[in-house]
Amino acid sequence: MHGTSEPRLAELVAALSLATDLGMGQPLEQSMRTCLLSIRIGEALGWSEDVLTQTYYLSLLRFLGCTADSATSAALYGDEIAFGEEVAQLDFGRPSEVLGFMIQHVGRRSGVIQRTRALGAALRTIPKAIDASKAHCEVAQRLAARMGFGGKIQQALGQVFERWDGRGVHRLRGEAILLSVRVVQIAYDAVTFFRVGGVDAAVAVARHRAGTAYDPAISAAFCHLAGQLFAGLDTSATWETLLDTEPGPRPRLSQAEFDTAAEAIAAFADLKSTYTVGHSSGVAELAVRAANRCRMSSADVTALRRAALVHDVGRVGVSILIWDKPGPLTHGEWERVRLHPYLTERVFARSASLSDIGSLAALHHERLDGSGYHRSLGAPSLSHAARLLAAADVYHALCEPRAHRPARTSEEAADELRAQVRSGKLDGDAVAAVLDAAGHPAQVSRHEWPAGLSEREVEVIRLLVRGLSNRQVADILCISPKTVGHHVQHIYDKIGVSTRAAAAVFAMENGLVEVSTNRK
Repeated sequence: MHGTSEPRLAELVAALSLATDLGMGQPLEQSMRTCLLSIRIGEALGWSEDVLTQTYYLSLLRFLGCTADSATSAALYGDEIAFGEEVAQLDFGRPSEVLGFMIQHVGRRSGVIQRTRALGAALRTIPKAIDASKAHCEVAQRLAARMGFGGKIQQALGQVFERWDGRGVHRLRGEAILLSVRVVQIAYDAVTFFRVGGVDAAVAVARHRAGTAYDPAISAAFCHLAGQLFAGLDTSATWETLLDTEPGPRPRLSQAEFDTAAEAIAAFADLKSTYTVGHSSGVAELAVRAANRCRMSSADVTALRRAALVHDVGRVGVSILIWDKPGPLTHGEWERVRLHPYLTERVFARSASLSDIGSLAALHHERLDGSGYHRSLGAPSLSHAARLLAAADVYHALCEPRAHRPARTSEEAADELRAQVRSGKLDGDAVAAVLDAAGHPAQVSRHEWPAGLSEREVEVIRLLVRGLSNRQVADILCISPKTVGHHVQHIYDKIGVSTRAAAAVFAMENGLVEVSTNRK
């Protein structure tokens, strides 16, 4: 297992920006393109390296607090992700524009009387929306501080909802708003309007909002240079271009800084719902204790901990109306839930230093019998670390309340894990380690395989009968070829054979052959 190298800070923040794009209902790379456009504007205006660096990181971190106001946004507007997509072009400083939007959208599937009531209720909730924006800023500032960002970045994150005319959340106006904030405001909206109407649409909105939402000087410079500023912005390899564009010394994270940043990402993900606050850090702590009981290497334990901390990042891309629904999910809602491990994987996939951690994190809902999601992988494709992560996630989630059920007692949670071992979903050794780490002394009642074969030996024989070499089996199961050899000899001794062909017959006789070793 890899994922313990020292990534650039920019890599981690860029990956996190993809998660905030999901949480805001925006296309992936919205924040990255905002960053590139902001830097181009700043360079054209001759800004210093310090200001460009602040601009670079602010544009990627701007919506770091988006999970803090998910519940409030959903209560006010319904599906908060769909709402984020719909209002991306709205100027909240223009009451007539906001009112027109509300009249068009609030209660649009209801009758006239119901719509009127809903609209009145929506208008009365505007103060709550302002409070939600303040919470967004405060959370972003605290998480950025945990990631090691200094005062200027934190200050800027507290100003992301300000306006040049002073009609923002905290009523700052004009040059009291940091330069980095002012350019990112223009760039973010310009990217949005460019996507739907090209350069002309981006220039039109910049001119229209100059002096109200936007700094008029920066707006004028943008409009004058828009054609060249947008050149290649929507066709270049955004990830690589973004990393190449970073101004300044391009810092890397130490191992300790990497760990702290992963903890901040865990908090970001868990704030999506009040039911999951502290979930990811709790899973990580439990998984680490279980891994140490299994004598995993320190490097593998570190990678497992980081994967556990970030495993639920993909949850931000699914509406809180689904996560906090008290009743059964519809088929469509369930499909959205099944998507969140995939989103976790994709958030980290572009970074060579983070992709292994993201890949492991995305396995937390996979099951040995192939009944999990999102890939429906079977036992041969799941490493020991993945099995520990899955078991720790199930146990910790069961001990927490959810909208559709109360929290289970620790004994009830342990019984459920044991039941999932018996049904072939969770790994017996992983569950034993997790329950031991959680303070349960009793041994897990393992699935009884023919001839006294262990779980691992069944995995080995299933691969052997497919014609795989010991080395290939070792690669799939993340163990050494020598260990595979020991397993093979034990298998032969237990089932009373001495050849692979005879072992294949035994496997077929006892229903051990899987239809596929890597179900899709």
